[in-house]
Amino acid sequence: MFIRRRHTLAAVLAGLALTLSACSGSDSEALNEKGFPETLTLAAIPAENSTDLKASYEPVIALLERETGSKIDFVQASDYAGVIEGLIAGNVDLTFFGPFGYVVAGVNGAEMTPLGAVVQDKGTPPGYQSYGLARADNDQINELADFKGKKVCFVDPGSTSGFLYPTAGLIENEVIASGAESDLSAGLAPIYAGGHDASAMAIASGDCDAGFAFDTMVDKTMIEKGDLEPGELKTVWRSETIAGSVFAANNDLGAEAVGKLKTVFTEKVNADYMLGEGLCTGDCRFTDERVWGVVPATDADYDGVRHVCEVTGSEKCKG
Repeated sequence: MFIRRRHTLAAVLAGLALTLSACSGSDSEALNEKGFPETLTLAAIPAENSTDLKASYEPVIALLERETGSKIDFVQASDYAGVIEGLIAGNVDLTFFGPFGYVVAGVNGAEMTPLGAVVQDKGTPPGYQSYGLARADNDQINELADFKGKKVCFVDPGSTSGFLYPTAGLIENEVIASGAESDLSAGLAPIYAGGHDASAMAIASGDCDAGFAFDTMVDKTMIEKGDLEPGELKTVWRSETIAGSVFAANNDLGAEAVGKLKTVFTEKVNADYMLGEGLCTGDCRFTDERVWGVVPATDADYDGVRHVCEVTGSEKCKG
């Protein structure tokens, strides 16, 4: 029988925001008849300010509980570090990562397998872009080079499109020096908004002169929610296409269970299937990225992120 290891959570996550108090209190856990633990912990961090991130995962949670026979314990973490430590400790079984978070987790020793990357619409490839933004009426900022010396909103130091790719762009445009990731203040005044929506709203309100957020948050989500008016912000820079955010499984679950989960995610975690099964209604978008579904992904798909790590010299990419 495969036995899953568990470490003492308090010793591993002391001082971190991620709390997994609902995890099994035992050091090992037998598997159910479907080959999964009685409880699976799914951890994610919000892309936008959210007090109830779990609601956007409800269709996925319902499907996973049906397919695995496990109770899904959803944990909303406040930063990537907590999720990474939870994976390493064996207290997180499944996670939804941005590309940078996925790469950093691997560098820091998390043994995991990508289950699939998300896509915004059926038939589209996974991936998205980081936007460099300013108010539409700000005539002083029209390209990334104009960010120099300005108050600039980033999302979080662990964010792919809200920090890593923007940092590479700022280096290429000589706003900051190569390897200056840990001291952005040499070229500008950095502000960490905590969410892509918060970053965009701070730019719109004037709290930041410029900043970064991912494409659909600005082009679609915030406009549909009424948080931004169409044309309120202008996009002065676009990154290259970034590999899509990814669901990943802790390898502690065992190869057989991970294989089953990969099949579930790539064949059933999509709006068409879940609507047909009555697991969601209406537009049936899930995660706070409001995605249509999940498609196959491999570790090699994130080599582009690793390259940007090299460009920026990010300490996080070095473990």
